[in-house]
Amino acid sequence: MFSSPQVYGVKHKDESIRLESRSGGFFTAISDYVLENNGVVYGCSLNSDNSKAQHCRATTKTERDKMRGSKYIQSEIGDCYNRVRDDLKDGYTVLFSGTSCQIAALKAVLQKDYSNLILVDIICHGVPSPKVWKDYLEWAEQKYKSKCIGVDFRNKKKFGWAAHKETLQLKDYRGKVKCFHSEVFKNMFCSHYTIRPSCYKCPYKDIMHPADITIADFWKIDSAIPGFNDDKGVSLVLINNEKGEKVFDLIKKDLIYQTSTVEKCMMSTMQRPFSKPEDREEFWDSYLKKDFDFMAKKYGEYGLINAFKRSFKFGIGRVYRRIRKY
Repeated sequence: MFSSPQVYGVKHKDESIRLESRSGGFFTAISDYVLENNGVVYGCSLNSDNSKAQHCRATTKTERDKMRGSKYIQSEIGDCYNRVRDDLKDGYTVLFSGTSCQIAALKAVLQKDYSNLILVDIICHGVPSPKVWKDYLEWAEQKYKSKCIGVDFRNKKKFGWAAHKETLQLKDYRGKVKCFHSEVFKNMFCSHYTIRPSCYKCPYKDIMHPADITIADFWKIDSAIPGFNDDKGVSLVLINNEKGEKVFDLIKKDLIYQTSTVEKCMMSTMQRPFSKPEDREEFWDSYLKKDFDFMAKKYGEYGLINAFKRSFKFGIGRVYRRIRKY
């Protein structure tokens, strides 16, 4: 491991790939390299009814494409660690992507270093409860009397990279598809009520991570690399060791990139775990006693009253900014 990571702001050269990615398309670039060299890729995808996330194995780009994009729920590993070990012993180049704790778990299972293993972790905000996600889906389906056929945890195409709105594609009995745009699940997640208790003591909220390469959204891009952001997504890429450096050199022909520094890219998720909310027990007590509609309005800022409050707050802010000009 390096004493401090090499830091890059990264955008894929292919605009279509970047638009299908949630940040700058770095995961697609590195997984393309592995697949084009007869390797295998492990990553997170949603199951057929979108109710849970699970790690799976990909040997084609079509299979890999299901892993692209953010999934803000806990991923089930299943037998992936054992399958990774088998693939490594069979001589395949293996790319494994996941949270830092999943990377650390895989390394503990393998008990040795493999030259043909590439590890990529994400800078993690925390892992939300799978139950809350499943209940959220069922609430939306019942509300619109439809079935969820697609999920975008951050709809960059409609709202831009910086926005954080989830979109559910809902299909009714007539076959008509409508989109439900919401911040309910995001608001519960970002308030830290729904993340796992262990996340409040996460040992990986640090600048150094257990993977060869660490990736995230480069939220500090405007101050770190002025003029690089076009609101289509920029990946923050941290190169943690020599293996990561060699892999980056092999794929950088597909990337637009600029160097930065640890100080300029620093985010709270790279410094310390989030504190446990003082009223977390109150949240879960209500969750187990009330219906999801109640929770959506109280904690997810859903409904007309909350919409009015947001509009009023936004309006006051605009008036205040105009007054300050004079």
